[in-house]
Formats: sequence, structure tokens, C-alpha cells
Amino acid sequence: MPRLTLSALLLLCAPLLASAGDWRVNEATRGNFADTRDAVVTAIENRGLVINATSHIGDMLERTGNDLGKSQRLYEQAEILEFCSASLSRQMMESDPHDIVNCPFTIAIYTLAGNPQTTWVGYRKQSGKSAAALERMLSEIVAEALH
Repeated sequence: MPRLTLSALLLLCAPLLASAGDWRVNEATRGNFADTRDAVVTAIENRGLVINATSHIGDMLERTGNDLGKSQRLYEQAEILEFCSASLSRQMMESDPHDIVNCPFTIAIYTLAGNPQTTWVGYRKQSGKSAAALERMLSEIVAEALH
């Protein structure tokens, strides 16, 4: 009986023991920031999607660092592209109106401070009833852009 209880407890706690990176996908490429960003934009547009906004996260952190007493540079360059798919969004929210939290979709492109020759592309893993379709689309965009 104690063995069964311990096994059940471990199964219940397994999600808590997962690494912090389990909620995101990050892939590195040896391409420069501008070329990688352009490849991601093209992959998004190849699906008939429109980029709604670009968040210049690296610039914001650099600009506000001194005000916060922080001088460590985190990124050489860092942007987040925000976009949406009317058909996928509709499908998601018809399945579960609470999946609205997955919109808009975002993909980050960045280079770490001191390492501009490696560009990272990443996105948050999705949850909800329609997570698989959205996760597949984000994964395909990144794969197209990096390969």
C-alpha cells in the first residue's frame, strides 16, 4: 500500500517537478538577427497572416535599465512579433471561449548580449482545447524560418 501511495503522489507532483523551460520553445540559429527576423516575417506572411505589432523589447529594457538601477545588458537585439489568424482564432474560441487568452499569437526573435552570431526564435507553448492546432502552426512557422 505505501508503494502505491508514493507512486500516486509522484504522479500528482510530476507537473511541479518539470523544468521551467517546459512552457516555452526556443530554437537557436547561426543566422544574424535581421535575416532571421525577415525569415520569421516571411513564414508568417506565407500563411496569409498579418503582423499586428512589433514589440521592441530589447530597446525598452535598454532604455529603462538605468531608471531601475540595472546596467546589465540582456540582449543585443530583441523583438516580439504579434499576429493572428482569423480562422484559427475563430476555431479556438468556438471550441472554448476562454481560449481568448492565447490571442494574439507571438514569436520572439533575439540575440543575447555578447553573442550576436546566435539568434534565438521562441514562443510560448499553448494550452486549452485548441492548443494542438496553434502549437502546430507556431512550430511550422519557426521550422520554415530556420531551415
